[in-house]
Amino acid sequence: MRCKTTSVIITERLILRPFNENDLSDMVQWASDPAVQTEYGEPVYPDKEAVRELLHKYLAAYADPDYYRWAIHLRDTGEGIGQIGFCRVYDDIRTAEIEYCIAQNHWGKGFAGEALRGVIRWTFAETDFVRLEAYAREENTKSVRVLEKSLLHPTDTVERFRRAGALPEGEKCFCILREEAILL
Repeated sequence: MRCKTTSVIITERLILRPFNENDLSDMVQWASDPAVQTEYGEPVYPDKEAVRELLHKYLAAYADPDYYRWAIHLRDTGEGIGQIGFCRVYDDIRTAEIEYCIAQNHWGKGFAGEALRGVIRWTFAETDFVRLEAYAREENTKSVRVLEKSLLHPTDTVERFRRAGALPEGEKCFCILREEAILL
């Protein structure tokens, strides 16, 4: 599979780039916020040291060619406001599952959707993935709304559930195929 690893993506208001050591203080604003992490479905990293461990986990993972994770930064100020990445990659079917989170003080401004559009376009232009998927818990209405407004469309399930032999229960699933993205 043609992979390009995590490369810089520039959108109208954002720069998506690989994480680096300088991202620690910006990461604290979202990784240690219970409201963000609860919506995101991840643990809360209670202090700067715990966030540093998370950052080092991200940095070490870049050695894997199937690892894609971007720090989301505002173009005008350089502030890091969140992250977006592929939480699962299924090489055998050239599919990836997208996850994202945005710092609470930046919710409702369209940044998650803009980052998502950037990653979708980059993925189909620069890699051989043929399908991108995402899902959100129904009670996470903010994330469901991002996905509803995105280039992805509703689907019955995603590969994560198929491989587990399970059906989504309380999750809304979305996907986009390469041939659909080319038409957009």
